[in-house]
Amino acid sequence: MTEKENKEMEERRLKAQRARNIAIGLILLALVVVFYLATVLKFGPQILTNRPL
Repeated sequence: MTEKENKEMEERRLKAQRARNIAIGLILLALVVVFYLATVLKFGPQILTNRPL
């Protein structure tokens, strides 16, 4: 392979890796939101007070 081909391949690899990282980050964010909403829905307004459940 030539130097130019190696550089192009490396750029494609980095672009794909970045896309995967963004996708994983978005999935992780969605999971955090789902857990947060599930917690709030389960405990309701009591979660904001200092009373025992």
